[in-house]
Amino acid sequence: MDTEKTMAEVLSGKCFLGIEFGSTRIKAVLTAEDLEPLAQGSFSWQDSLKDGVWTYDLKDAAAGLSECYLDLKKDLRGRGLPVPEKLAGIGVSAMMHGYIARDKEGKLLVPFRTWRNTITGEAAEKLTELFGFNIPQRWSIAHLCQAVLNKEEHIERLDSVTTLASYIHELLTGRKVIGADDASGMIPLAADRSGYDPVMAEKFEKLTGLDIFRLFPKVLPAGEEAGRLTEAGALMIDPEGDLKAGIPLCPPEGDAGTGMVATASVRPRTGNVSAGTSIFSMIVLEELPKKVHPEIDIVTTPSGEPVAMVHCNTCSSDINAWVGLFSQVLKAAGKEPDMGALYETLFKKAMEAKDDCGGIINYNFFSGEPVLSLGSGFPAVTREPDAPLDLPEFMRALLYSSFAALCYGNRILEKDGVQVDKLTGHGGMFKTPGTVQKLMASALGTPVAVMKTAGEGGPWGSAILAAYMARKDRAQSLEDFTDEHVLAASEVVTEQPDGKIAAGFDKYMESYLSKLDIMRRA
Repeated sequence: MDTEKTMAEVLSGKCFLGIEFGSTRIKAVLTAEDLEPLAQGSFSWQDSLKDGVWTYDLKDAAAGLSECYLDLKKDLRGRGLPVPEKLAGIGVSAMMHGYIARDKEGKLLVPFRTWRNTITGEAAEKLTELFGFNIPQRWSIAHLCQAVLNKEEHIERLDSVTTLASYIHELLTGRKVIGADDASGMIPLAADRSGYDPVMAEKFEKLTGLDIFRLFPKVLPAGEEAGRLTEAGALMIDPEGDLKAGIPLCPPEGDAGTGMVATASVRPRTGNVSAGTSIFSMIVLEELPKKVHPEIDIVTTPSGEPVAMVHCNTCSSDINAWVGLFSQVLKAAGKEPDMGALYETLFKKAMEAKDDCGGIINYNFFSGEPVLSLGSGFPAVTREPDAPLDLPEFMRALLYSSFAALCYGNRILEKDGVQVDKLTGHGGMFKTPGTVQKLMASALGTPVAVMKTAGEGGPWGSAILAAYMARKDRAQSLEDFTDEHVLAASEVVTEQPDGKIAAGFDKYMESYLSKLDIMRRA
């Protein structure tokens, strides 16, 4: 990094800010003009199960954004860099789907219902049949329809429905808009990418009496300006008052969209896997699958290209719980664990295991898993009576289970003729080289690449979308822009499938699927 050049860019307002509201952390990344990350900030938050509904307090979202940005400013100062007053652009992204319902005054009518809920089965089934298009339980339209079917009192006072990213964007700019990818996880988009599908919208209105064009935010494609930071929005981000109003924002996006952008996976036959609290793969399609699959979502890239999404509700939560237990053992023995080193040690230990885990099978379901038709969660470990409980096999079983449901969904796509040349992984699970990346490539039978920015993921993707909005070449496609500014500029490590590991994983999956009835009964 050229410190003098970087300082000049910060002071002259040429940098970009990306913000993402993830499931366990609110994260921010400030980048230079060339999109090199300069500083990061984060704030931890957690969902909670209240009255049977997974939710976040939206007051925590606003407070967490401020704390996250203050942490970023601290990082800047620690690197000897100034804090910005102006920026070339800001991008906001967040967990997709869910249900934020408000009245005419903007008051929240019910607690925010997140993607993690599996409480809309009746509505999802009814809408899938009505539309001839798979509508998963976590989609906004399913939540809205279920509220109507349940005859919930708040429907009479309903004025708007939106996602978390769009909600935060509105607080910052005053505009009710949404990016194409995030919007496609509310209700399918029209074939011409102009907005929500009008035929489905009409069918929904006949069913419920509700006009989604009135209720849902306006859809904007990548590259458009989606509003400017207001005085109140600037103070919400930076309560110390250094950041000034007037900065342009790009359309707010879902974490799936920013993951595609951050991995330059927006062309057909490219894809990415985001692995964190949840796990999902996104494969950009050459054409739509031949039939409707309840395990597969069809969404879009931020520019509106069709994408097959396999979304699984739980990935790292169970691993985190077990690593937390191991850290307690160390503390009880008088050792203060370095958590980063502990994760790395355990992940590497898994690579010493028998490839089929030697009879140990793990189920990581903290919540329901629609891909496997599980209505609720019940984490469990099973093993054959003669299976030794050894650390390598135990850790390998934990890692396999983190992406087993994902592999099940992707094999459905493979049978339907969907082809992908390479997947790019991002998220904290890929930080330890030669472990999860190698296992996943073998399980999916597809090369898996990881960029040096793998741990930055979503917020960096938001910053890239802000830079795309500010580009000088207005004719440049998002595909060309990400190839030029992301793919060409990143260090990439690619793991090829290993036949021996693949055979072991297939044996593990056979046992994993055969025992799923235990989970259903539990």
